[in-house]
Amino acid sequence: MSLNRNEKAAVVADVSAQAAKSQTLALAEYRGLTVEHLTKLRKDARDKGVYLHVLKNTLARRAVAGTPFEVAAETMVGPLIYGFSEDAVAAAKVIADFAKGNDKLIIKGGAYAGKVLNADGVKALAAIPSREVLIAQVAGLLKSPIQRMAGVLAAVAEKQGAGAAPAEAAAEAPAA
Repeated sequence: MSLNRNEKAAVVADVSAQAAKSQTLALAEYRGLTVEHLTKLRKDARDKGVYLHVLKNTLARRAVAGTPFEVAAETMVGPLIYGFSEDAVAAAKVIADFAKGNDKLIIKGGAYAGKVLNADGVKALAAIPSREVLIAQVAGLLKSPIQRMAGVLAAVAEKQGAGAAPAEAAAEAPAA
């Protein structure tokens, strides 16, 4: 079904708005996927805050013109599904995770921080832990030295307490 000029302009405006607030673009070829598989992929994307859309490549090129994703315009060839995310790894992770379980979805490339990514780049980006996991790891790193210091102080206090106990007992004992 073809879109009229106003509908195309609305699609371009929608995708441009999404691209303006996103950090990552991931592209994948969806040829051969069933509607059931695409529905599952879209649900996974929605759950993770990823804007996933099948677009005509000419409209996608117009939408990303003037954005950091413009560098990926040359890779926009063939039947592609476009994933945009505000989280740096979410779009790549959704597409890469789905591609692991379904060989019909082929990662084609993407863009991050104004640099074009090939399929391996998208997979590498997907391998980075999510923001929440990274925050938890940093919190653990910050907590670790404090725990060690508390353990050392407790051991020193225990040792001093154990060493002081016989001296105190001798001082309190009556002289014979």
